[in-house]
Order: sequence, then structure tokens, then C-alpha cells
Amino acid sequence: MAERNGLTFNYFGLEFCTMKSFLKRLEYWFQRALTLLLLLLMLTGEGPSTQSQVVRLKQLSGSLRFDFATWEIEAVARKIAYGLFAPQRFMDERERAAFVLTYLEHVAEAQRLNAAIDRSYVAPEITDPAQATAEQRATLAALREELQAEAPLAEAILGEQVSQVLAEGDFGLLAQILPPVSGTYTPLPYLLIVSPRAHIETMLQVELVAGLDAEKQQSLETRIEKAETDLSALVTGIGGLSAYPAMLLETSNLAWAADVIAHEWTHHYLMGAPLGWYYSESEDARTINETAASLLGEWAGQEVLRRFYTEFREQGKALPEPLTLPPRDDDAPLEDFDFRAVMHETRVTADRFLEEQRIEEAEAYMEERRQYLVSQGYRIRRLNQAYFAFHGAYASQPGATGQDLAGPAVRRLWAVSASPGDFVRRIGWTTSVEAVEALTARMTRP
Repeated sequence: MAERNGLTFNYFGLEFCTMKSFLKRLEYWFQRALTLLLLLLMLTGEGPSTQSQVVRLKQLSGSLRFDFATWEIEAVARKIAYGLFAPQRFMDERERAAFVLTYLEHVAEAQRLNAAIDRSYVAPEITDPAQATAEQRATLAALREELQAEAPLAEAILGEQVSQVLAEGDFGLLAQILPPVSGTYTPLPYLLIVSPRAHIETMLQVELVAGLDAEKQQSLETRIEKAETDLSALVTGIGGLSAYPAMLLETSNLAWAADVIAHEWTHHYLMGAPLGWYYSESEDARTINETAASLLGEWAGQEVLRRFYTEFREQGKALPEPLTLPPRDDDAPLEDFDFRAVMHETRVTADRFLEEQRIEEAEAYMEERRQYLVSQGYRIRRLNQAYFAFHGAYASQPGATGQDLAGPAVRRLWAVSASPGDFVRRIGWTTSVEAVEALTARMTRP
């Protein structure tokens, strides 16, 4: 029994269930098992220039690679165990919304405590940060225990809310969303991105262990670039990962939480279409896939707010956008500064240098621009070919994509589609910008 925002409910409700209810739960988890099997069978390797170079790169990152097998076993077991009880079934919509909002408030408080503790450890006037933060760390530890207990229910509620929105967006099949929406808050892997120095392209993408500090990130990047002098490397954080259940970054932002769940579900859905099959084989396919997922996620995030959280209806979108806008220092200059415009100009200029085979000049220029961005409060650790190869795939809005063709083409198709479901079903059968443009032309032909 627990109380949230004045509402009292029993997490486990009925101590028994009818045979019909039990069979429905078995059917639900059977669908999830089939989805997981499909995803595992369809996993493909990255598309490198030579197999031997990929082997060398993977050896360099070997000890830091993320253990997906262990994570999947633990995550699926946890979801199955919790799904058999499904306490959210005994809560009405108001109780569900109240629980999620309380959970997000606790996440925000944990983030504030983390930030305060971090500041104490870098403040020169604090000689004993361990002693100075003892009370804060004890409070944070207790809050983390509470969050660990609350997270599964919050995940389940948000997943079902996103499922309802998807069904209303023309994705339902016989009152079912397939594959089932499933995500879990977890420490996310870091991502190693490798691009050729001579042009911007994702040549290799490797998931690394969570919690890598800046020194370890830089050490791996340096090892790779010394061993393979024709390559550019970047280790970066991510906002989510389309494993199954999807890996979700802990956030206190409700719209973004729903956005990421729907974004990662879109990747699951597209695994059954050519756009998913060729994700690792084609730069166009990857950018189209990511842009489609970003558009659907942004739509779903706003629909969840509108449909289930009435107190947010009058608020504008306030996404943290970790994949495009890095965090900005509080003491940054207050003058007007258009990050996207600056980054777009940087990408276009770097592309021109690379097309003219002026690689060293391009790299010097990108470093100069990075330092300028840092002076404006944007904490970008590395700005190189690998940075643009990764961030350029998320082209739902203009930014770090240079002479982007895929992003505008996908957005045009979104604009003329009858529904979000219609958009994703149609785009799933394309794998190139030309195919997307041809599809849009057919749909808009008088």
C-alpha cells in the first residue's frame, strides 16, 4: 500500500487472478518473447571498409565493450517478473499520471543532489568535499533506493501511455501494438563512433560500458587514431538504445521520457522492414531511420502530455535534446547565440575542406570552432569527423547535418502522410533519399 499525491492504491491489488487474466498475461509475454527473438535474429554487423580493420578496432575497444547478453537476460527477467503482477492494471488514469509525476519529481531531486555533490568536489574553497557532502550523499542514497523501487511501475505506466497514443496514431493491429512497447531506465552504454578522416561517414559503431569518465574516453580515441591514422574517433553519451526492452536515459522531463520510448519503439517496428534491415549497411538508410524515429518520438511525447497530463497542455516543448544540443554552462554569455546555425556552418565548411582533400585544415578548423562553442558555454569535448557522422544521422531538425538531403525529404513525407502510422509504414519500405522523394511525389501528385 502506498500514497502518491493524496491518492492511495494497492500496488499488487488482487492477490489472485482469473484464468482468463492469467492467459492474457501469458499471451502478452509470448508476444514480447517473439519480438526479442526477431531482434536478435536480425542484428547485423557494422559496415566497414575492410574486415581486418574492423577486427583491429574491436580489439582496441575489447575490454570496454558493453555486455549485451548479460544485460538482456537481467532486463528481460526483471520485466517478466514485474509483468506478471502488473499493478498499474488496478490504477485509473489519474492515479497513473500522479505516480509518474511523483517519480519524475524524485528523479529531478536526485539530479539536483548529484549536481550539488559534483560542484563540491570541484570547488577550490571546499577542502574536504567528502565531509561537506556527507549528508547530501546519504539523502541521495536513500532517494536512489526509492527510485529503484518506483522505476518499474513508472516504466510500465509510460509504456502503456505511449502504446495508447500509438494506437490512436494508426499503429494498432487488432487492438494490439506490435512489437509491444517496452523500455527500462538503466545506466546507458557509451558509444564509440569511427569515421574516415577523408570524409564524414559512420564506418563503425560500438557500444561501450556505462560510466566511462573523460580520461578513459580520450584514451580510447587516442589509441584508435594512433593505430589507424586514416580514421577519426569519438566516444559519446546517448539518450537511449533500441535493445529490447529499450534502454532509456533517466530523465525528469516528461515529454522527453515519452519521446525516447516512442523513438526506440520505432526502431523496433522498422526491424521488420527494409529500412531496418539496411540500417547498418547504408548511410542514407541510417539517417532516414533515425529521422523517422525522431519525428515520431517528438509527436508521441507531445501527444502523451496532451492525452494524459492536462496540467502540461499549455506548456511549450522543452526537450533537453542530448543528441544535438550539449549542456550549456550557467555562466555562459547571455548574448543571442544560435547553436544550430553555428554548427550547420561548421559542418558545411568542414565538408568543403574535405572535398578539396584539405584534411588537416578541416580538422584545425573544427577544433577552432569547438573552442568558440566552449567560449559560448557549450561543453563539447571533441568536434571532428566522427562527431558529425553520429550527430548528422539525427536530422529531424536542421543542425549538424551539412548539406542534408535526407532530413528535409523525410520531413516532407511526414507532412503529407495521413497519420503517423501511415508515415512509418510507407517510409519503412524506402532505403534512400531518392526513394523517399519519389514516394512523396506520388502521394502529392494531383
